[in-house]
Amino acid sequence: ASLQEAAALLPALGRRVFLTTGRLGLAAFAHLDGLWFLVRSVDAPEPPYPARMDVLLDRGPFTLEGERALLRRHRVDVVVTKDSGGAATAPKLTAAREAGLPVVVVRR
Repeated sequence: ASLQEAAALLPALGRRVFLTTGRLGLAAFAHLDGLWFLVRSVDAPEPPYPARMDVLLDRGPFTLEGERALLRRHRVDVVVTKDSGGAATAPKLTAAREAGLPVVVVRR
């Protein structure tokens, strides 16, 4: 999916979004006022971005147990991630699958 396609899908998939597409793509989600976003990024995002969001500045690698805990702690019900093409996203995808969460993968 593109960033815009992912944004269009979200209202039907959940209300609490774990968004790991990078800080530069947040504008595509800025209009989704009814959703809450947990944005994980290496660098702080700049507007425009969603009004209801928390930012977690962090850099991987991330562990499966850490990703499980993150999803639970923030009550995430949908994950949007970038197709990074490597093993780095495996813990996040596994944790989401175990929790039965929908995942939207954004093209690079």
